[in-house]
Amino acid sequence: MKVSITVNGKAYTKDVEPRTLLTDFVREHIGLTGTNIGCDTSQCGACTVHMDGMAVKACTVLAVQADGSDVTTIEGLASGGELHPMQNAFWNEHGLQCGYCTPGMIMSSVKLVENNPDITEDEIRHGLEGNICRCTGYQNIIRSIQAGAAAMGGGD
Repeated sequence: MKVSITVNGKAYTKDVEPRTLLTDFVREHIGLTGTNIGCDTSQCGACTVHMDGMAVKACTVLAVQADGSDVTTIEGLASGGELHPMQNAFWNEHGLQCGYCTPGMIMSSVKLVENNPDITEDEIRHGLEGNICRCTGYQNIIRSIQAGAAAMGGGD
């Protein structure tokens, strides 16, 4: 099947098998490897991208379902050579260890803060329930999101 998906502002039209996942489309068909595949069961959140303005787990979306959509991956979050404030916050607050879950954490966090600029620690913890980090105790991730929220114009 032929799909047309705009990824990070660039339009792509590709032939895919009907069972192709959005994660595979992004990674294998257009070569953007920042979106990680952690579980293929929507449990870990490592594959989180923004699709039509919403954070989605790309392992649960078929490429044919994303036909006509606008997708942003971790590679497209930065603008004009500058990291997004949330990316900077994760860097500055050491919100990662191995880094495997980090793209999904950042993509989820951006939408959490966009939807709730004055997000509290409890709201962050609840909002990240669909993202798993196997390396950290989450404390630096929480601090990173709080710093990112402040840099994005919110924070408590």
